[in-house]
Amino acid sequence: MSQHHAMERIFSYTRRIAVVGLSDRPMRTSHGVSRVMRDMGFEIVPVNPLVDEVFGLQSYPDLASVPGDIDLVNVFRRQEHLVDVAEQCVARGGIRGVWLQLGLASWHARDLITSAGMDYVENRCIKVEAARLRHRMALPAEDAAA
Repeated sequence: MSQHHAMERIFSYTRRIAVVGLSDRPMRTSHGVSRVMRDMGFEIVPVNPLVDEVFGLQSYPDLASVPGDIDLVNVFRRQEHLVDVAEQCVARGGIRGVWLQLGLASWHARDLITSAGMDYVENRCIKVEAARLRHRMALPAEDAAA
């Protein structure tokens, strides 16, 4: 499946996004991108063992600790952690897609994720792609997070 097709599929079903590596510091890319995704109407779930909360939302130490369903995992971790995150996604189960942010790619993570039947995107910014595809996809209403 092409990345473009995977992105369209992901945006067709995603409402709840677990953000692995979400920082509580506003100057960090993970914070800015996730804030925009919240403003677009997506539910954001912080996953970072180093912070207690982001946007007033409880942060979870790992994916296994997140209650409820996860539609998509958006990853803001260094390259050397990508396989571990992929393994966490597979072990948890029930996750429909995994998105590695701009600058991140891993053939090993890709193989783990796609072999488990999840959609996979790498080296793309979810904020940019959501804005680009918004007019063609059934994305949440922008005021849903208000």
